[in-house]
Amino acid sequence: MIPVAIDDDVNTLTDSGDDNAATAPDRLRLTEIFHSIQGEADAVGWPTVFIRLTGCPLRCTWCDTTYSFHGGQWWTLPGILDEVARHGARHVCVTGGEPLAQKRCLALLAALCDAGYEVSLETSGALDISAVDVRVRKVMDLKAPGSGEEARNLWTNIEHLLAHDQVKFVLRDRADYDWAVAKLREHDLAGRCQVLFSPVHDQLPPPVLAQWLLDDRLPVRLQVQLHKLLWGNQPGR
Repeated sequence: MIPVAIDDDVNTLTDSGDDNAATAPDRLRLTEIFHSIQGEADAVGWPTVFIRLTGCPLRCTWCDTTYSFHGGQWWTLPGILDEVARHGARHVCVTGGEPLAQKRCLALLAALCDAGYEVSLETSGALDISAVDVRVRKVMDLKAPGSGEEARNLWTNIEHLLAHDQVKFVLRDRADYDWAVAKLREHDLAGRCQVLFSPVHDQLPPPVLAQWLLDDRLPVRLQVQLHKLLWGNQPGR
């Protein structure tokens, strides 16, 4: 299958989906599909196929995938499945951008699960996760103030988290950390699922965050982005 390149803007995608593909119900717009090492969450270290969907309605100050905001190529669902199978990995991560901004992401997630993959979804926490297939391991951000997008957190998503899911806080400084600790306790997040505290790359030194976690004896995991230690911030790695 040869994807078709397009140029129109997808920055305003929302959970209602993109209108441009209305005549092709099995198509999604992708920035890239690639095979790499999972650098985050509980599947860290596993060879993984990443499916990066195009478009995001958020603009986090520390975003490291701004290239996924625009452009992309249309792929059919069978074409995506064929490309994933070609890499021979058991783990598949659907990411973005914000993948749930394309409504057909839900069908993609279900199809990947049906095909027998271990499937994870990386999502901003700003769009409704209630319809995501229960077999998918959701890795959901809660945006701290330093992201510039704290107001976009959809707090009702917390009730839809399952034990195999994960909540991730990306932290820029001590103010973000204190905010995250307050939310951790307010919503009993560690009682629902795994919680990850991750420093913004090149802004909050990992040893500093590690010491804060130890000092406060928090029931959370420190996450350092393994792929950036291996390859830096290269697209497709």
